[in-house]
Amino acid sequence: MPSIALTIAGSDPSGGAGIQADLKTFHQFGVYGEAAITLVTVQNTVGVRRVECLAADLVAAQIQAVLEDLPPAAAKTGALGNRAIVEAVAEMAERFAFPLVVDPVMISKHGAPLMAAEACQSLILRLIPKARLITPNLPEAEVLTGFSIQDPAGMRRAALRLRQMGAAAVLIKGGHLTGDAVDVLLDGEEWHEYSTARIRTRHTHGTGCTYSAAITAGLALGWPLAESVRRAKAYITEAIRTNPGLGAGSGPVNHHAKIAREP
Repeated sequence: MPSIALTIAGSDPSGGAGIQADLKTFHQFGVYGEAAITLVTVQNTVGVRRVECLAADLVAAQIQAVLEDLPPAAAKTGALGNRAIVEAVAEMAERFAFPLVVDPVMISKHGAPLMAAEACQSLILRLIPKARLITPNLPEAEVLTGFSIQDPAGMRRAALRLRQMGAAAVLIKGGHLTGDAVDVLLDGEEWHEYSTARIRTRHTHGTGCTYSAAITAGLALGWPLAESVRRAKAYITEAIRTNPGLGAGSGPVNHHAKIAREP
């Protein structure tokens, strides 16, 4: 019987990000994927034209439906849209008997807001304490912590602050810094760094979604967190390197990229 992973996120009709990217990633890792949709976007590789949030009770009902019949071994969140949805997901997470990866998606690749400003406080107070792992990029980490991050030392400071907010583990993604792509993981009291050479390409749509989905798949398969992050980092790097070159703007990564299955 395959392992199951759940994504609670928004829909991207272009297929590069959101639940579409998550489900493709789950499948590539050999995990059965299920999805609760939080919001619908109108977008392509060039830009986002519209964002519509679903009713919070409808989001909660989707999650409840799969918990009753197809309970996952791990779950992740993506774009949650507004405060009501954040709080509904946090309430559901009280009953999760499996690890939750929180990807605090706030802004799309094209700069469109995917989380209302008032939802951020609910994310901090209600959802982050439920997270086995939170995976902010640098701009998201700056919003959550309230200070600027300019280097790996700042990333470590942000990780410590986010752990104080209640997350069991924190992965700060350094893709917005110059030089190599360095990510910093704080798991309990243990530090890990994952570094790869930067790939120069405009085709990076959905990298954050794909990365966090790969980590979630690893957790669903029973891999330790640090190993899940290591293999997910290798996967997303290869997915960027071998991107299919689709679209006139920021195109998707290659979700068929090979996975490092052995330690």
